[in-house]
Amino acid sequence: MVPSPTAPPDSRAPAWWTAPLLLVLALACYWPALHGGMVWDDDGHVTKPELQSLSGLVQIWASLHATQQYYPLLHSAFWIEHLLWGDATIGYHLTNVLEHAAAAYLLVLALRRLALPGARLAGVLFVVHPVCVESVAWISEQKNTFSLVLYLLAGLAYLRFDADRGGPGAMGAYRLATLLFVLALLTKTVTATLPAALLVIFWWKRGRIEARRDVGPLIPWFALAALSGLFTAWVERTVIGAEGTAFNLSFIDRCLLAGRVVWFYLGKLVWPQPLMFIYPRWDVQAQAPGWAGYLAMAAAVTAGLWALRRRARGPLAAWLFFVGSLFPALGFFNVYPFVFSFVADHFQYLASMGILAAAAAGIAGLLVRAAPAGRAAGWALVSLGIAVLGILANAQSLTYADEPTLYRATLAQNPDCWMAHNNLGLWCRNHGQPDQALEHYRAALRLRKDYPQAHNNLGILLEDRGDLEGAAAEFRAALSVTKDYVAARNNLGNVLGKMTGHVSESIDQLREAVRLQPGFAAAHSNLGAALSKVPGGMDEAIVQYKEALRLRPDLAEAHANLGNAYSDTNQLVEAVAQYEEALRLDPNDPEVHSNLGLALNALGRPTEALTHYNEALHLKPDAAEIRFNMALALLSIPGRQNEAALQLEVFLEARPGNPTALQLLAQIRGSQP
Repeated sequence: MVPSPTAPPDSRAPAWWTAPLLLVLALACYWPALHGGMVWDDDGHVTKPELQSLSGLVQIWASLHATQQYYPLLHSAFWIEHLLWGDATIGYHLTNVLEHAAAAYLLVLALRRLALPGARLAGVLFVVHPVCVESVAWISEQKNTFSLVLYLLAGLAYLRFDADRGGPGAMGAYRLATLLFVLALLTKTVTATLPAALLVIFWWKRGRIEARRDVGPLIPWFALAALSGLFTAWVERTVIGAEGTAFNLSFIDRCLLAGRVVWFYLGKLVWPQPLMFIYPRWDVQAQAPGWAGYLAMAAAVTAGLWALRRRARGPLAAWLFFVGSLFPALGFFNVYPFVFSFVADHFQYLASMGILAAAAAGIAGLLVRAAPAGRAAGWALVSLGIAVLGILANAQSLTYADEPTLYRATLAQNPDCWMAHNNLGLWCRNHGQPDQALEHYRAALRLRKDYPQAHNNLGILLEDRGDLEGAAAEFRAALSVTKDYVAARNNLGNVLGKMTGHVSESIDQLREAVRLQPGFAAAHSNLGAALSKVPGGMDEAIVQYKEALRLRPDLAEAHANLGNAYSDTNQLVEAVAQYEEALRLDPNDPEVHSNLGLALNALGRPTEALTHYNEALHLKPDAAEIRFNMALALLSIPGRQNEAALQLEVFLEARPGNPTALQLLAQIRGSQP
């Protein structure tokens, strides 16, 4: 049993080896993840190129749309980390592991301040428990590890304020605690549960809550928490897109879902197998009527622990902390991940501390009363359990090595995970496996026909294969589900621009894309390309290219398109500059090498032109037109007519009967002895 919470706080610091122990355990559990790459939305959290400057840091704070979620302190941390190690993922993974170990140490400090036995054991359990793997091994979830460090620091500062009421340092501690709480909210909104958690702690310590002493100082915190929660809920719904049929649940459905979710998470804490990146999504409307038992059982546990409060308040306090900390993820508020599943391991990262602390206190309380032999055997069993949890955590962190490993592990446990099929298809396409990508996209659409991202990705793959009609059909299917899907509208406009007789519709689609998202640089560039194909459209095309480059100076495609526009308007020096910048950003584009060769040859620089033609052929050996252009450049260099003839002969093998090539070849042969 937990000893009386009225015992005086333990002011002694934990043994010096506690922090190194927790760090070593964290490194042992997460060693495989340190060498892992980026998965799913990590590239949306690691600072994007357009935000890597000081002005980008300002955007992180000033714009709701600059980052994937509006957590400006989190993304400021990512901004600083990018300055330190760029895109090297080991730095981000190591940061997560260090923050996880730091959170465990702060948990030990907090429990010792509260005079709870088993504080060090609680820290160890938190470090090694496999349910924490998703929060630590996934770069995006630095919002969990970082926010928890701030949450615990704020809680410790507030406990110091509470213990020193009227003392000289009390108001300083209160101000520090408030600042840390605000910083935690700016990192992740789940930390809004801290003031309620503090009230639970005060009730546990004193058996009552006093309005003036306990509630009064926390009123500003509750106001900040409410504002932060409402703001985040609004952003999730209106900016991120957590609305629609996937979220159409009645209040009764949400209550029943909450009961199911609580027991799901508690079950994973007790028996952390199997753990999945994406759990099967429950059909709430069909299954909820059978979940009444879960809700009734939660109510019964609460009532039973309340009845026992005079004998022991600790179990009820731990239960209230657990359920209360889970509240933002119980289903009463729409969060975008509910599209894929109503549960995720990272949702209980903070909440798990309550149960783990209670378990550690209970174990320590039992063993301290046991006979020496029983105590030794008990600690041996505890050590074995910790080892098992650590091994499971290490094995689970292996699944975060890279995207294909993670998605294949997910599909092995959850074959109906359409998101994993779609994302694995995306990875396969980007790594030269188009057939496998096609298979995964179609599997995703079999599982969910109204999946706009899969339609869009399938359209891109079909466009790569030259099936423009099929690609356009997929982009239209994506837009039929989500009419404001800007990426699909941009892709539709782009592919229509490549189809005969569809330039006008292409322009319409791309104008709508830039209207919906004025900061979409690629859409501006594609609109320029479409405008360049209509009479009198070149001037506006150049304006669109320049706008794309204002938004994204590193957009190689826009530089190449602007180079084409300058070349078409005989501004060859400007064209060369744009082509060279495009190749600096993307040196492996054969078309840009070829176009730069044309511009250089037109400027009377054939030797330089040949360098780029050769590079274009290296990248695209079957491009016959490049050989024809090489021949023209060679003809302008004295003594290289034979080489020109050879290039024309190779060109004619691919384009037999081409009159211009035949005439040039005849002239070369006729001029030779």
